[in-house]
Amino acid sequence: MSNHSSMLSEIFPEEEQSNLTDKQKKILESAIEAFSKKGYAATSTNEIAKMAGVAEGTIFRHYKTKKELLSAIVSPLLTKMVAPFILKEFKKDVFDKEYNSYSDFLRKLIENRLTFAKRNSPLLKILIQEMAFQPEFKKTFQTIFMEHIYPLFKNVIKHFKEKGELKDLPEDTIIRLTISTIVSTIITRIIILNDSQVDEEQYVSDTIQFIMSGVRSVKKE
Repeated sequence: MSNHSSMLSEIFPEEEQSNLTDKQKKILESAIEAFSKKGYAATSTNEIAKMAGVAEGTIFRHYKTKKELLSAIVSPLLTKMVAPFILKEFKKDVFDKEYNSYSDFLRKLIENRLTFAKRNSPLLKILIQEMAFQPEFKKTFQTIFMEHIYPLFKNVIKHFKEKGELKDLPEDTIIRLTISTIVSTIITRIIILNDSQVDEEQYVSDTIQFIMSGVRSVKKE
């Protein structure tokens, strides 16, 4: 469970971790492992208690319901993902650079998000699995994207449309096509392919080629 123990450091600041009892840490670690493997609905608190080596009643002393336990994992993760320093680093690494082409921008964006996804794969599996059933999680992601990422993304697309590299499609359409493909690529890589042998450089290149085939401007001779 050591990998999942390290997940706690991804979602809880050090000072918050120090406020957790050893039993709480074991419960959270076990919940991360169980939810990421089986999903929230298919996991019982009794299973989590057995994995954590505690009585089921101990879980309910800390978390009133299984939903509250899920929120105890997901809410700090969402908060951390929108924390100023996280957004600042993402913006600096991806959007505060100049690119020769939209393809170059896509490569940087995909590689950045793949690295993040692999580092947080158990937690992201839980988020992906539960987004369809927990509307508050989906709403939070939509808010994050629209407030912090969308304006930057739109400026990048406007730039390459003005250069004549991209089709004269609405920016929203190009963003939707790009994001849906990248999200599908990351989900496939992290959840379906998992640790199988993948030529990641080729995997990224194929994704870029697929996106560009839909958005690249056809220059007239």
